[in-house]
Amino acid sequence: MYEISVKTSFSAAHRLRGYDGKCENIHGHNWIVEVFINCKDLNEVGLGIDFAEVKKNLFQVVEKLDHKDLNNPFLIPFFKEKNPSAENIAYFIYHELKDKINGSGIKLSKVAVKESESSGVTYWEK
Repeated sequence: MYEISVKTSFSAAHRLRGYDGKCENIHGHNWIVEVFINCKDLNEVGLGIDFAEVKKNLFQVVEKLDHKDLNNPFLIPFFKEKNPSAENIAYFIYHELKDKINGSGIKLSKVAVKESESSGVTYWEK
């Protein structure tokens, strides 16, 4: 089994509705996103999945978030009812990306999102 990873970043503002503290106010982060893909077999070139393909698909998802106010429901309807927490951002990216990545013997295994050097979350499904 192989685990392939690709990392990227985006900048966005958010606020946590109902949070009792500073994070209830609008603020921004330079988010780091890393995706992990499992594959069992390699193709004839010796690749599980081409990094370029993963980067292209990840860019299309992250572009929806980059330089946005994540609380604006007109920009990203997913966050209309859900707080744009690191947890929900990881969930959003995972679900936007999995159908683009998953295929025969290839499966998106997890998405890690960090809002700072010391704080982040990883989302995966069983």
